[in-house]
Amino acid sequence: MELDHIFICTKKGAPEAELLKAFGLSEGSKNIHPGQGTANRRFFFHNSMLELLWLESPDEAQSELTKPTGLFERLSLPDDNISPFGFCFRPGDKTETATPFPAWKYSPVFFPASLAVDVGNAPLEEPMWFFISFLSKKNPAEMTEPLDHDIGFKELTNVTVSIANSTAFSVAADKANNLEGFNVKRDGAHLVELEFDGGMRGEVHDFRPTLPLLFRW
Repeated sequence: MELDHIFICTKKGAPEAELLKAFGLSEGSKNIHPGQGTANRRFFFHNSMLELLWLESPDEAQSELTKPTGLFERLSLPDDNISPFGFCFRPGDKTETATPFPAWKYSPVFFPASLAVDVGNAPLEEPMWFFISFLSKKNPAEMTEPLDHDIGFKELTNVTVSIANSTAFSVAADKANNLEGFNVKRDGAHLVELEFDGGMRGEVHDFRPTLPLLFRW
């Protein structure tokens, strides 16, 4: 498997996106997720996407269908024990069809009936880990999104995610931690560090306290 995209939970409307735009990122298209109760603002790179996700409809997020995802809890109340992140993985090649960690199937209403997301069995203290078997690196729907940015980023090459607790990692977290260029660690606070283009320029930008996000490039 390989990383497809990352989400970070934000305030409604994701005003935090303005920080990313001011920094030099080009914003892509937005999405509303009917029946799931969420919406987003998105930033695309050549091999991945960063999604700022918020709670649009508490009722939909607490529906019988969506409540097991834990999205309502992640998005509604500030809680230092709950991770504000989610990591979506896709197959690393065409031969990979099985989800590589224990998971349950979630079929949101905005998906065709035959398709589902495999959601990893993990506590809310960890990020949401999920696998979408029908995704590919070259998603035709994303070919029209802005991939070039004033700051010059091209590809995401390393991810480090900090989890603010000392409990044992889930199988899904262990699987992610074994991927090349992906690191999961315990720390005092939730943080995701994204390295672009191998960190060749040796520069760093920290978006805290507005976003638990740090860029290296």
